[in-house]
Formats: sequence, structure tokens, C-alpha cells
Amino acid sequence: MSVRIFSWGSPNGDPLFCPSMKNLLLAFIFGLLFFRFASPVLAEPIVAESSAITQKNTIPKDIRVKILQTFLRKQNSPLAEYAYEFILVADRYKLDWRLVPAISGVESTFGKKIPANSYNAYGWANGNYSFQSWKDSIEIVSRKLKNNYINKGAGSIAKIGKIYAPPSHTWVKKVKYFMRKIEPIPVEFTI
Repeated sequence: MSVRIFSWGSPNGDPLFCPSMKNLLLAFIFGLLFFRFASPVLAEPIVAESSAITQKNTIPKDIRVKILQTFLRKQNSPLAEYAYEFILVADRYKLDWRLVPAISGVESTFGKKIPANSYNAYGWANGNYSFQSWKDSIEIVSRKLKNNYINKGAGSIAKIGKIYAPPSHTWVKKVKYFMRKIEPIPVEFTI
């Protein structure tokens, strides 16, 4: 009499595989194939010139905050610690997340050259307006850009520039330049 302690066969004597072993092997093979041939899906960001505002953000939000914060820190900007606020408010108003920080670059070297205690990094009201805080300034400028510019037909950086900085022939180019410096995805918008 022989006692089988361990067997690779099935109870009916099949030499190698029992039904549960076959299922396990198939699951393993499919898992290997899945992980071997699966590839990441990359979405191409769409940012358009005809509207300075609405875009689908394909970069994960936490990455955008880090990108903006790193950029603003390199500029020695007092706005660096408000990168999250820029992203949050831009998403709320469906603005390109680079637009308002880029405007601050053109108007005040990213908040470094402003009237004392004004928090006005955007040249708002020709620099003659004081906000209560950096957060307040980000919220108000973003909301006003959306409601008073974009929603009223100024759906591109060029059209915004004609209202925001009418005598300047370089404002639009500079805003686009800083947007590309913040994150080098195309500076073109569509509504």
C-alpha cells in the first residue's frame, strides 16, 4: 500500500493538471500577458488660442501644483506658496491654469514689483487696486477674467489683451511666453 503525500496529478490519475490547477495556470498566463503588453494611455493636452480659458486638464492636479510652485520659486515669487490656489481657482472657472500666473509675470514680475501691501500682481485697474490677500487676488482676477472677459466674448488671449492691456502690442506675446515657460504645452485655446 502506497500513500500519496503530494501529487501534481488530479484525483483520477491525470499526470499533471487538475481543473483547479488549469484555472490557476490560465489566470497566471493572462495576468502575465496583460501586464506585459499593457501600455499607459497618454492624452494629448488641448489648449487653444481662440479661447483663453476652457481646456481639459490632462496633467494630474498634484503635478500642476508642483510644476507651478517650482516655476514660481525659481522666480523668487511671493506667489509660489499659492500654486494650489491658482490651480483650484482656475479649475473652478475653467481657465487654463497657467493664464493668471502668466499675467502676474507680465504685470509684476510674478508679484515682486507691486504697490506696497496691494497683493496686486496682475496690474489690475492699472495697478491702482488693492486686494485683501494673495488668495483674494487670485479669486477675484480669475472670476473677473471668466465673467467680464471670456463670457462676454473675449475668448482668446489676444481678445483679452485688447481689453486688459489695450495700449500694449506685446502683452499677448508675453503672456503666452510665460504660459509656455510654466508648462511647455501649446498655448492655444478652444471654447
